[in-house]
Amino acid sequence: MTYVLPKTLAEALEIKAGQEMTVLAGGTDVFPAATSLGMPDNIMDISAISDLRGISDTDDQYRFGALTTWSDIANADLPAQFDCLKQAALEVGSIQIQNAGTIAGNLCNASPAADGVPPLLALNAQVELSSKDGVRVLPIQEFVLGNRRTALQPGELVSAVLVPKDLSGAVSHFIKLGARKYLVISITMVAVIVEVDDQNKITQARISVGACSEVAMRIEALEQALIGCAASDAAASVKVDYFSCLSPISDVRAKAEYRRNAAVELVTRALAKCAETL
Repeated sequence: MTYVLPKTLAEALEIKAGQEMTVLAGGTDVFPAATSLGMPDNIMDISAISDLRGISDTDDQYRFGALTTWSDIANADLPAQFDCLKQAALEVGSIQIQNAGTIAGNLCNASPAADGVPPLLALNAQVELSSKDGVRVLPIQEFVLGNRRTALQPGELVSAVLVPKDLSGAVSHFIKLGARKYLVISITMVAVIVEVDDQNKITQARISVGACSEVAMRIEALEQALIGCAASDAAASVKVDYFSCLSPISDVRAKAEYRRNAAVELVTRALAKCAETL
């Protein structure tokens, strides 16, 4: 097995351009998979690239370095629109996994039940991809393509997740449904962001559902229906018809119909929670 430990992003991109490597960040997906598949032949451990960890902001966006951990996010001082992401961070595995697992690793693993994807989708997040040839940026819905499939090209690394400052005074909430509180794969989960005007009427609503389709999805019809609605009335506006875009499966965790109904109930509860917060 070949194992390399680059100390800079430039060094990592040089290595990645020369050969196919399995990228190791926190290892919370790679190591469990190795119990059945064995360790990959070529591993590039990027955990020593300190510049890839941390949260910063500019006039127009927040930047989450690829190695930013879920514990970093949970403990960060961020506006209320990020509460859904911080709440999701607290439900990724256990505290040990939250200390090691990274925001980029969660995206690159591309599980339909990835806890970080619904809140990032609701936040209109973008994925920054770096290679020797330069940098490109994709909306998260164009990066996560399906079950374990992403738009990552040979020679590329996820270097950051970018969240635009396109909300003012918004609140948010995340709810995950599983068989127990921790160390569980989601049956379904939802992230809701609500922005209101000075009369408490909704000016923006962003609603995303995970584990009910091959990739997390925004419930756009409901989002549009809520515009102009009083925040206190939003929960009562939720109807199952708005969720026809989902394609849940039946598996050992839940039947498809249960998943869809659970998504409807969780969105209703999350909207009610947002209304309480405003």
